[in-house]
Amino acid sequence: MNRTDERWIATAKALRTLALDERLKDVVAKEPGLRSILEQVGERYVSGVDANEAMVKVASVNALGHRATIDFMGESARNFATVDAACKEFLRLVPLVARASNSNSISLDLSHIGSVLDPELGSKNARRIASVAHAHGIELILSMEGPDRVDQILEDHRRLSAEFDNVGVTIQARMYRTRDDIPALLERDGRIRLVKGAYDTASSLAAEPESSETAGLFDEFARTLLLSGHRCSIATHDEARIDAALATVAEGAVAKDSYYVEHLSGLADLQLLRLQSAGVPTQEYIVYGEESWLYVCNRLAEDPWRAIVALGDAARAALNA
Repeated sequence: MNRTDERWIATAKALRTLALDERLKDVVAKEPGLRSILEQVGERYVSGVDANEAMVKVASVNALGHRATIDFMGESARNFATVDAACKEFLRLVPLVARASNSNSISLDLSHIGSVLDPELGSKNARRIASVAHAHGIELILSMEGPDRVDQILEDHRRLSAEFDNVGVTIQARMYRTRDDIPALLERDGRIRLVKGAYDTASSLAAEPESSETAGLFDEFARTLLLSGHRCSIATHDEARIDAALATVAEGAVAKDSYYVEHLSGLADLQLLRLQSAGVPTQEYIVYGEESWLYVCNRLAEDPWRAIVALGDAARAALNA
């Protein structure tokens, strides 16, 4: 089964639909048996449940010569207690990350810090975190979310980048609107993180996730960002997309301090090491926390074969328990 196989596409779509099912997420979180299975499956991708565990991973990543970006997982927070706890955690995380290396960064979902409850609350909390990160010399990257949240995320980025030069944003190559969004983003401070896009999105708004169309869009936007000289992150495990981006780097004599290639922790670690040893600036995306439902489902949706690997991981954990 390959990425163009109908079964592959159907499985990936089903996993993306599950990822956004908040009711199911709550059921899994509250049922100890299901939660245990999710934690076992997620061990390959998630670096612990608290910041101290995540910082152990950060130290190992930095020792290998990679930068790290750290995300306290959570999205679509629908009560004020969760939002308050998330904000406190990010504010606690900033100095920990800064002490490890000021080349590291922090990523977050606006919906984790209040934007679903009240867009202005999300904006206010993002500004608090951005201000503290700026004071510590740490980059803050706003993650991208589903298509219904893109406008709010880009508006918050506009506001924050007008005040701080350390706030970046993520854009999705497969979204058709991205071509029109890039020019305005290039006029702002802050890194632009380019990803293919993992969210279930209507075909009228986005190309299929693993299609040749998405590949072409990714290459086009990567080339635009790299040749602009704007700080950017080429965030993909797709070797062909990386090769195309590095060809642009060589062609345009792109400065090494303006970009890096980013991988998710637990995926293609050897590939990232090969890039780093070849002199390519690299970064690893590290996540931690207890709300791993969306993140793990999206990782499995990107490559449904990972579901088989995940079942094997869970089975081995059960046998060793």
